[in-house]
Formats: sequence, structure tokens, C-alpha cells
Amino acid sequence: LPISQAEQLGYPVVLKIVSPDITHKSDIGGVKVALADSAAVTPAFNEIIANANAAVPDANILGVAVQHMAPEGIEVIVGMTTDPQFGPVVMFGLGGIMVEVLQDVSFRVVPLAERDAEQMIDEIRGKAILDGVRGQPPADKAAIKSTILKVSEFVECNPDIQELDLNPLLVYRKGAIAVDARIVICE
Repeated sequence: LPISQAEQLGYPVVLKIVSPDITHKSDIGGVKVALADSAAVTPAFNEIIANANAAVPDANILGVAVQHMAPEGIEVIVGMTTDPQFGPVVMFGLGGIMVEVLQDVSFRVVPLAERDAEQMIDEIRGKAILDGVRGQPPADKAAIKSTILKVSEFVECNPDIQELDLNPLLVYRKGAIAVDARIVICE
């Protein structure tokens, strides 16, 4: 089944474990990237399942997602958490593992206006990366702003959402794509 999905999507593909009990998929070996052909898919699938079972033996494994591999871009995060005093708060910063290492993020209370999203982008210390450094193209800040505003609107319309992360959101010279997402709903 993963091979037929990969063939349908086109190579290269990414495989990711799907389990509500495994938050950080990469940390447990639950992600395989840049699988170039059908010969690479089955061993990667088997390895992901074995890694997940070894790391979290009681995990409810729903399957393995097959996704077309997005081209490299600048990794940012757009997220949301619920603050006990302020309610829903949207976050923006450099994404991937950088958010954990650098903790270079900006926050605003929902609902956000365009000005809020623009300020969030300008406030992070890593803003120079978004402007383009060492010959890298600049990031599409309009796409980032649009994503921040859509997350704000989404959580405002869905008050049951406790947390949300688009990490990483890959940003290109033109456009952006979320390659991983996590949403926590309050019971």
C-alpha cells in the first residue's frame, strides 16, 4: 500500500508514523525522507514501525503517512497555545528544531490584525534569515503573514482548540507549505 501511494504521489516521498501517542516523530526514528524509488519505501516503512514499537511500546499506531517531499525552504513555525489568563495566543518564529534550540519566537493574543502579523515577523532575532542571507532568496513574508492570520481566524472560530503547531512551515521565495501539523483539542 505505501508503494502504490508513493507511486501515485511521485518521488521523492516522505514516510511519517501516525500515532496520537508519538508527538516528536523524528526523535524516535518515525520519519524517513527523500525516498527516491519503490525499492526504498518498504524497508523505510518497516524501520519506522519497528522504531515506533521500540520507542513507545504501547503506542496506538494508526499507520504511516506517505507524502510527496516538499522542496527545501526556510523553516518557520506558526503555532497557537491557550494561555490561562489571555486565552488563545498565536506564536511565530524560526521552525524545525530551531524553535527549540533558539526559542526565537513572537506572541500575540487572538484575534490578530495584519499589523500584528507583520510585527511578529519583524520581531524575531532571526529576521535576517527571512530577508535572505548569503545568496539565499528572501522568504515570502506575505505568505507567512497570511498563514499567521489564518491560524488566528481558525482558532477564533474553533474555541475547542487548545494547541496548534504548523512546524515546519516551509517558506519559499513565493508561497509556503506546512509539511507537518499538530492540533490538540480540549475534551
